[in-house]
Amino acid sequence: MKDNANRKFWDRSARIYDRFMRADAAVYSNVYRLIRARLRPDMEVLELATGTGLVALEIADCVKSVEATDFSEKMLAAARSKPAPSNVRFCMQDATRLTYPDSRFDAVIISNALHIMPHPEKALAEIHRVLKDGGVLIAPNFTHKELSFFSRVKSAVMKKFGFGVFFAWSPQEYIAFIDDHGFCVRFSSVLKASFPLTYVEAVKQPAP
Repeated sequence: MKDNANRKFWDRSARIYDRFMRADAAVYSNVYRLIRARLRPDMEVLELATGTGLVALEIADCVKSVEATDFSEKMLAAARSKPAPSNVRFCMQDATRLTYPDSRFDAVIISNALHIMPHPEKALAEIHRVLKDGGVLIAPNFTHKELSFFSRVKSAVMKKFGFGVFFAWSPQEYIAFIDDHGFCVRFSSVLKASFPLTYVEAVKQPAP
């Protein structure tokens, strides 16, 4: 039931998503810069929760390929309506039940999505499975456990319109969450946005 409600919210939001993201354009420019600096031209990249393809299209020119996925048909339709290079493919996937083989990708990107998943640990398990040994996870995420008054008001308004948030981590808790699910965080930085955003780069650790 939660998954269906979540999907419907993002389907409804697809047509206004890019306008909503413009409020934090400056911080996302910084996020794109950090992501691009970590990637290499020989990398095959999986992006989960691509939304309207903003990240995928920003990084396409610095990697071998981008498999950009989402579980919302309307978000994918919006992404596919944009001009895209031939090394970007948009397709539907559930981040907690990926159809790709083990050790398929050099890097996985998931931006601002783990906190809005009922079971983010399942997504991390799937990311771990499809990453090559030593592969990189790039996971910038809102870490809004301690919000300012303005942010609390904004969060309450978004919730009223159906925006589901299942986890509210502090930056330290979010980093620990990544570390506890098969990864070793190598770099993190807290960025100022409408909600605090913690940028994380982590490396896949071998299964015990």
